[in-house]
Amino acid sequence: MTGNYIAEICCGSFYDAKQAALGGAERIELNSGLMLGGLTPTAPTLGLVKERFPDLAVIAMVRPRGAGFCYQDEEFLAMERECCNLLEHGADGIAFGCLREDGSLDREKNQKLVEHIKRFGKEAVFHRAFDCCRNPYTAMEQLISMGVDRVLTSGLKPTAIQGAALIGELQGCFGGRIEILAGSGVNKDNVRELLERTGIRQVHSSCKAWMEDPTTVRGDVSFSLAANGKGSQYDVVSEELVREFVERVETFGRKHGADSPQTGILTETKE
Repeated sequence: MTGNYIAEICCGSFYDAKQAALGGAERIELNSGLMLGGLTPTAPTLGLVKERFPDLAVIAMVRPRGAGFCYQDEEFLAMERECCNLLEHGADGIAFGCLREDGSLDREKNQKLVEHIKRFGKEAVFHRAFDCCRNPYTAMEQLISMGVDRVLTSGLKPTAIQGAALIGELQGCFGGRIEILAGSGVNKDNVRELLERTGIRQVHSSCKAWMEDPTTVRGDVSFSLAANGKGSQYDVVSEELVREFVERVETFGRKHGADSPQTGILTETKE
């Protein structure tokens, strides 16, 4: 497993990816539809990110809809096509997760996706569907046997800090055979505590800020996505928050004698 401390940023657009790269992120997870928990991004968006920031590692989400992770055969056929399409357009890995109705892994569907990913020589990442698994220990053993490289988890709790005890147990039991990436509610203010309590080396954060779109609400017509008085706003990645987050992870890595994340600012390559 990697010896580096890695700060991964959750992105929902090319704008987000640019802010993450300029803030010093080494790796991002690229989605669309973050308000639905993250859906499959478009291949042109992925292509633009890789074109402008070729040194930025991009894990592309393959998720056809919101809600849970028990997919119909028709949905999975689309997921297979999306997976291969994103890999063809330069994805460094694919985030995915398929469950059965009882919360066990859908081994057949997951294995097919892993096979597609490995055919391209890329990383297979099981996303937070893991936090809906019936038995995390059994699921982890199965994912290792399938060839999955990394698991994103909040320790089966709403936030990673709340699930830190289980994340630490999973790291102790499986960290030598699979990478464990902690996410959900992770930010610059709690990342050091999370790293100390769990022993993990990889963290996932949204580094979220808000941007105004004055056309969101007009008279009686509203296309608002946000609550809490943010009716005309939508969430974006903040370059400043990314820089602060990566710096906290880098500082922790230096103090603990491990290789640090690559925090040099990435320059946008323009045609």
